[in-house]
Amino acid sequence: MRDIQSIIVKEMKVKPEINPKAEFEEIKHFLKSYIKAHSFVKSVVLGISGGQDSTLLGKIAQLTIDELNAEENEDYQFIAVRLPYGEQIDEADTQDALNFIQPSKRVTVNIKAAVDASIQSLQEAGIELTDFQKGNEKARERMKVQYSIASAHNGIVLGTDHSAENITGFFTKFGDGACDIAPLFGLNKRQGKAILKYLDGPDHLINKVPTADLEEDKPALPDEEALGVTYDAIDDFLEGKKVDQKAQDIIENHYVRNAHKREIPYTRYTWPK
Repeated sequence: MRDIQSIIVKEMKVKPEINPKAEFEEIKHFLKSYIKAHSFVKSVVLGISGGQDSTLLGKIAQLTIDELNAEENEDYQFIAVRLPYGEQIDEADTQDALNFIQPSKRVTVNIKAAVDASIQSLQEAGIELTDFQKGNEKARERMKVQYSIASAHNGIVLGTDHSAENITGFFTKFGDGACDIAPLFGLNKRQGKAILKYLDGPDHLINKVPTADLEEDKPALPDEEALGVTYDAIDDFLEGKKVDQKAQDIIENHYVRNAHKREIPYTRYTWPK
């Protein structure tokens, strides 16, 4: 491996290979430990999009809650949140994900009115957003709603950020990149798929083409098209394997350019002088 690849692999914590059952148990143990260590936590909240990542984490969260309730004689709950902007193109997939997860509680909040009002307010102030920037508004509104729901239910917000997403910065800062804990970090895309398969997830969701679906000008744009590189190449890179030079350059460029998304806010005491 080149030096930079070695540095990135070490930071992203991706194993060259995993045992799906063992990895599932490790994530579940982490979730249990965190919840039990924070006495205020009575619920965990996650937005369910109908994609692989939220389906996987939603199922793990529900299984964790079920076990905690049995072990602790408590009444914890997993709250699965639907956050469509108007009508969602893949609503059927989202319902399939929810039926697979069987969450303790389901909540649907249509974010269209809030997002449109925010954009209108900005326009009145002379600020025009591009379609891409409007997509970020949607992502941040979705996270705001999840935190409101968590606050109303003594809860925390889960994030689906995994290492194949983290390395490329393919998330909205303070939007879907915001959360209290990110249990899937350390997994790449194919490893998440393997765990979801182990949990008997629906085949069409396991193999669904990943999309962010934030831009109206480019509805359902595949992640790989937006990134300019395949998840197979990203996964190979994260597992320490050799990838072709073009893919390597693209991945490393994403990593460097989006470093700010992985950093916590600096103070004058933490900024490197």
